[in-house]
Amino acid sequence: MSGDEPAATRRHSVAADAEVITDPKARAEAEARNGLRQFDLGLRIVEDALAKRAFRLRSSLILSLHREALTGISPLAGNWRPAGVGIEGSRHQPVGAHLVPELIEELCDYVNDNWEAKTALHLAAYIMWRLNWIHPFSDGNGRTSRILSYVVLCIRIGYVLPGSKTIPDQIVDNRKPYFDALEAADDAWKTGIIDLNRMEKLLESLLAVQLTDILDQAAGTHHLEP
Repeated sequence: MSGDEPAATRRHSVAADAEVITDPKARAEAEARNGLRQFDLGLRIVEDALAKRAFRLRSSLILSLHREALTGISPLAGNWRPAGVGIEGSRHQPVGAHLVPELIEELCDYVNDNWEAKTALHLAAYIMWRLNWIHPFSDGNGRTSRILSYVVLCIRIGYVLPGSKTIPDQIVDNRKPYFDALEAADDAWKTGIIDLNRMEKLLESLLAVQLTDILDQAAGTHHLEP
């Protein structure tokens, strides 16, 4: 995220943990490499679940996805945050670190208990919002929530989604609608209501773009895009 990005489109963790990589360019390169590794792990998780025809979301899976994103970047890669954290650009204040493990278990229970009753888009939207709401890591919360949401979406639908313009990539390219959807869900939760309508609609539109991308490639019109 560039330093001159408008404040309205910024939302990121602010923690006091020591950085393994201090050079901005080197960190960006490490994040890019880790991002590919994290996505590859996500696809392996999807393929394994589809092959076994069984899936249960567990905290260990969330930690493994986080570890791929932060290995060599943060000393807390693959670990819950040990202290409080803020979110710059957001009205939401995450819970205390001591509550993180229990809330993660509740997140997993919600997904597992509602696996058949809820739609794929709802479960993906819930993970996208709830993991960000808990903010269980000192860094890498957004990256982990986006890939986990995508993994669950693919498994719940029943196949690895085609298309090179993946939902996580589209969010990174234009973060504001994603941040707005998170804030809307945060505001609803303040009244005790789970309202993911905005996030579900966002994911639905991004999924449509991803699937249209593969159609364009198949039809040979991909290069004609403006």
